[in-house]
Amino acid sequence: MRSIRHWTPGYVNARLREIADHRKHPRDPWLTRQAIDILDGYLKKSDTGLETGSGRSTLWFAKRLGTLTSLEHNTEWHGIVQGQLKAEGASNVEYHLLPEAARVADEAQPYVKQVEGLADESLDFALVDGVFRDWCALYATKKLKRGGVMVIDNVNWFLPSRSKSPNSRREGEPAKSETWAKVEAELRGWRRIWTSSGVTDTAFFFKPV
Repeated sequence: MRSIRHWTPGYVNARLREIADHRKHPRDPWLTRQAIDILDGYLKKSDTGLETGSGRSTLWFAKRLGTLTSLEHNTEWHGIVQGQLKAEGASNVEYHLLPEAARVADEAQPYVKQVEGLADESLDFALVDGVFRDWCALYATKKLKRGGVMVIDNVNWFLPSRSKSPNSRREGEPAKSETWAKVEAELRGWRRIWTSSGVTDTAFFFKPV
C-alpha cells in the first residue's frame, strides 16, 4: 500500500500551487518555478547544452540555447517531442532516441554512453533528468566547462538534504546508490542553489572556475 503520510495540509497546498502553475505555463519545463526563473535569466544563446530526458523542456531550451543535445529512451515520447521540434523549426537540437538495452549494465547502456562520449569541458549547461540519472550526472561533471552548471531534477530523491518534499533523503542518510555517492563527492565544493516546490526539488551545481 502506498504511503500517504506526506499528505499534510502543507503538502496539499504545495501540490495545488504546482498544478496551478503548470496549467498557467503549459510550455514551461516540469521543474520548480524558481528553477525555471533562474534558467530563464541564466541561459544564453551562445551556450551549448545537454538534457537527459526530453519533454516540455526540450523546445523551451532550444529557444534559449545555441545548441542542445537531448536524449530520450521512450520511443512514443520521442516521436511526440520530435514532432513539436519539427513544427517549431527547432534546427539547433540534436535529438537521440536511445532505448534501454536488455541485460546491459546501467553504465554500459547506449543512453549513458552517449553522455560519456561527449567531449570533456564542452558543455555550458546540463539538465539531468530521465533514466540512469546517477551515471548521467557522474559523466556530466566531466563534460561541463569550468563555470558551467548542472541541474539535477528530483535531486531530493537521490542526495541527502534538508528538503521537506516527499521521499527526500534526510541529512545524515547516504546517497541513494554507490554511483550517487560518487556524484556527491564530485560535487563537493561546487556552489549550489537548491530549489523546492514542497513537492519536489531541483538543484543547481556550478562547476568551479
